[in-house]
Amino acid sequence: MTTSPIHVIGGGLAGSEAAWQIAQAGVPVMLHEMRPVRGTEAHQTDCLAELVCSNSFRSDDWEYNAVGLLHAEMRRMGSLIMAAGDAHQVPAGSALAVDRDGFSQAVTARLEAHPLVTIAREEVAGLPPADWDSVIIATGPLTSPSLAEAILARTGENALSFFDAIAPIVHLDSVNLDVAWRQSRYDKAGPGGDTAAYINCPMDQAQYEAFIDALIAGPKAEFKDWEQVPYFDGCLPIEVMAERGRETLRHGPMKPVGLTNPHRPDDKAHAVVQLRQDNALGSLWNLVGFQTKLKHGAQTDIFRMIPGLEKAVFARLGGLHRNTFLNSPALLDSELRLKAEPRLRFAGQVTGVEGYVESAAVGLLTGRLAAAEALGRPISPPPPTTALGALVAHITGGHLGLTGGSFQPMNVNYGLFPPMEAPRRSADGKRLTPPERGRAKKRLMSIRALADLDAWLAAPVSFAAE
Repeated sequence: MTTSPIHVIGGGLAGSEAAWQIAQAGVPVMLHEMRPVRGTEAHQTDCLAELVCSNSFRSDDWEYNAVGLLHAEMRRMGSLIMAAGDAHQVPAGSALAVDRDGFSQAVTARLEAHPLVTIAREEVAGLPPADWDSVIIATGPLTSPSLAEAILARTGENALSFFDAIAPIVHLDSVNLDVAWRQSRYDKAGPGGDTAAYINCPMDQAQYEAFIDALIAGPKAEFKDWEQVPYFDGCLPIEVMAERGRETLRHGPMKPVGLTNPHRPDDKAHAVVQLRQDNALGSLWNLVGFQTKLKHGAQTDIFRMIPGLEKAVFARLGGLHRNTFLNSPALLDSELRLKAEPRLRFAGQVTGVEGYVESAAVGLLTGRLAAAEALGRPISPPPPTTALGALVAHITGGHLGLTGGSFQPMNVNYGLFPPMEAPRRSADGKRLTPPERGRAKKRLMSIRALADLDAWLAAPVSFAAE
């Protein structure tokens, strides 16, 4: 076995997961993280795997949701990120949300304690040294300028960019629960069995219309040369959604469906703002879907228009930062190596995946690929029928045959999987309606994915979870 360490640049979710997988395979790894030597626009601590936006890993339903399926696949592959997320779960209905501080502290502690992991607190400026023969670049959307410029110079390509926004967080004891109430939509139980994982703030039509007016009129942060950078639709600022149509929010993050106000059970809310628990103590709650580029002074005034938040005390206000990612289909091969310099692999958001879980999943795979190569037992990515395989197929070129358009960030979704015929009848012979057929098809695709992943993991050249 080689004694030369694999170098992982970037200690976010992708880099932390990659380093863990390498070490678990028995290969030494050096994890380079520039914080706290050099800070970023979004990070607040020097912990590894810090969550800078939402604290949610989204749905944990493996049968009917693609990201929940990705959770299940990662757990089967011994994911450090999923283990820490499960250990530091907070109530969030059917989603998996985590105490962000406990989560990142746990990831940091596990990596610091691993005998094959060395953590170097330093910035890697420019391309990695030539004598680093195996490198994973997992610097994420906040890649340092010197490294980004060196990568672009090496590839001859321009990076693509988009804005990413951060939602505000409030102190629970400042929320008026005589107006707001706890309930998950349709009383759906989450992974922990809680059916009241959200705080709901109701609005009547007049309150909603005034709120929309305030969002649209409120002063926004300006970024000059950034202004032509597109937003990613999965993380739109709330005021941008409002500008796209006055009803947009009512059919998006402020939809009132599946909720009954116990204070006024006969009144149907026109819109509802939801808050989700942000830490294990339950003292901090974030405004779900309320990413924003409003100036800080305007945020407090406008968000206190929300019933139940009239006296809200904010632990953190919303913000905006620019993300960058590679034109991966043109630059990376199927094993996520840079075609122009194969010693360099890429992982996480910089590859053009979107979301915490997707970023960590790509880190998991690059770690396994790099470790297998170092051990002289190269492996191929999982089959495209799996969530991870479908995601990698997309970012390395699979999108071209589907959309014919330019490469854009993508969350995992069933549309990335090889097609499968939807069943027309249930197991007991009942004819299924179109919605029922679609739901049954998702479940069959998920069952197929886990079976194919198990077969891939059982292959002699693959690593079993420990």
